[in-house]
Amino acid sequence: MRLGQRPRPRVLTIAGSDSGGGAGIQADLKTMLALRVHGMSVITAVTAQNSIGVHGVWQLPTEAIATQFTAVVEDIGVEAVKVGMLGTRDAVAEVARLLATLDPSIPVVVDPVAVSKHGNALLADDALDALRTELLPRATIITPNLDEARALTGLPVADLDGMREAAANLLDLGPGWVLVKGGHLGSDWCTDLLTNGPDEVTLTAERDVNHHTHGTGCTLASAIASYLALGRTMPEAVRAAKLYVTGAIRAGFPLGAGIGPVDHGWKR
Repeated sequence: MRLGQRPRPRVLTIAGSDSGGGAGIQADLKTMLALRVHGMSVITAVTAQNSIGVHGVWQLPTEAIATQFTAVVEDIGVEAVKVGMLGTRDAVAEVARLLATLDPSIPVVVDPVAVSKHGNALLADDALDALRTELLPRATIITPNLDEARALTGLPVADLDGMREAAANLLDLGPGWVLVKGGHLGSDWCTDLLTNGPDEVTLTAERDVNHHTHGTGCTLASAIASYLALGRTMPEAVRAAKLYVTGAIRAGFPLGAGIGPVDHGWKR
């Protein structure tokens, strides 16, 4: 490090790889680079994926997940963690075990990825219980979309009141904060609900007509983790991440024959 140079915050993403480059590990690292933190990765699965859909998923063994995690944490260290696609019950349990070895003050952002943008299942049915009982209690914040909130709670979650009920249900599982994303609500405005129980914040943005939104959820969760590593409070980090991802959606671009990615470098 050069004299006078400040160390860059270190953020670890634990997620699947997207060969199309729009979501997963690739989206996470692009987001971290854009927000000036050092991104590191633990790959949980490899997907064959493009703008049209997911064409194959290969889960990595838990030994590979644990060895990547240990190599990074023991040598480089970490100041925030983002968790995305895990895929299987064994992967969920292993990641929960690994996170328990970290200092409890290190923030963990869990994006409970269950379904891809194209509707492909990315989480085994028997992994949901492990997610609820083993991983969510370690989360500083979880960021489910409406479909994921429904899957985790069994509630309909069709409007803001439903989002509040789902968030309360999810807080009972142990995370410090819940951000229920309302992007799938049928309105001209996208409203997200952030709460820790006593405090509630709603974040609203006008829906952009651009349909190139691949990687939105990964990008938002990674941005939250990055801003937490930079020292923001949770409401500050979520607000800043929402502004960043809104700009990335607005700048999303066509790629291939289907849904293109958001532009992670739109702030350059």
